[in-house]
Amino acid sequence: MTVVKSRREQYSEATRAALVEAATARFATAGYAATGLEDVAGDIRATRGAVYHHFSSKKALFEAVLDELEVQATERITAAYRDAADPWSGAVAALEAFLDQCCDPVYSRVVWREGPIAMGWGGWHTTEQKYAHGTIEAILRDLQAKGLLAPLPLATLTEVTFCAIGAAGHGLAEADPADRPGLRAEYSAVLGRMISGLRPD
Repeated sequence: MTVVKSRREQYSEATRAALVEAATARFATAGYAATGLEDVAGDIRATRGAVYHHFSSKKALFEAVLDELEVQATERITAAYRDAADPWSGAVAALEAFLDQCCDPVYSRVVWREGPIAMGWGGWHTTEQKYAHGTIEAILRDLQAKGLLAPLPLATLTEVTFCAIGAAGHGLAEADPADRPGLRAEYSAVLGRMISGLRPD
């Protein structure tokens, strides 16, 4: 049975989406500390009360932005793995998709630089565990099931891979934009060699 949403519900959802979009742009340019809720509201010609109707605080709004960016990134990375000709090529494609994502100015600024500031290290790390860690674990599990990776303990393998790939993400986010293409190529080469070393003898 199809549920038809009322105009009020549709307007509410549209307002929330517009707030998240406006906040994303603000956080990516001005940063979390320099962004006020009134700035975000003004960008879409809404009231501060409209912001509080959807988000209890600036931190809650940031969390919604971070979730949206991570959902989109996870979908791209998972699609790169799924759509490749074979699982190993998929793993390489997923890594490349991740590195491309980390070169995106919005994603790199909001997720890697502003995330720990806005949410604290613990809160930010929990979010990354939810998205990045889970995606890495799923890919590694699939590769192991197909006999394409050495039978190492999955939890440990996932954690080490997560930390190595995370270092690349952080490094790209902190790099000067002009230096990112070259640095991205270096991370691709190093991480690719590391992952290849995990193949069965």
